[in-house]
Amino acid sequence: MKNHKSKLLFWDILLLVILVWVDQFTKHLAVLRLKNQPSVSVIPGILELSYLENHGAAFGILQNQKGFFVFTSVTFLCVIVYVLCKAPCASKYTRLHILLIITASGAIGNLADRLRLDYVVDFIYISLINFPIFNVADMYVTFSAAILVFQVLFVYQENDFGFLSFRQKKSGI
Repeated sequence: MKNHKSKLLFWDILLLVILVWVDQFTKHLAVLRLKNQPSVSVIPGILELSYLENHGAAFGILQNQKGFFVFTSVTFLCVIVYVLCKAPCASKYTRLHILLIITASGAIGNLADRLRLDYVVDFIYISLINFPIFNVADMYVTFSAAILVFQVLFVYQENDFGFLSFRQKKSGI
């Protein structure tokens, strides 16, 4: 059991490192190729690459609230680590592990930007619907959270999350 938990931890960390690297690399490319440049049309009328230094959250809310974002991200990451540590090694929790690692990767990617730069580098713009400019980390968080909500509502059963209870199990004495 302990060996299985160690293997799972290895794969969790490897996936996390790869995903954070991809996010940071794409942001690095955005800085190199897009900063102080006009938008680049990838699919005309649908998708553009456009550099933005985002000092707030989605849709430009909470501008210049770095402390709040750092606190929220660290708290969120602590909850994810807690759940990952408590989750049983059973195969039915593999999806949970993957989704939480993807979510954590997005949180770490944007947290790294905020700590290092005081803003988040955004560069993906869906012009078709005039959607706010975002980045790869945002996609990680959005997609994994949506899939996680679906999994919790329609796949997992309520008793599948008993491992998160703070209550001690009573012995049958």
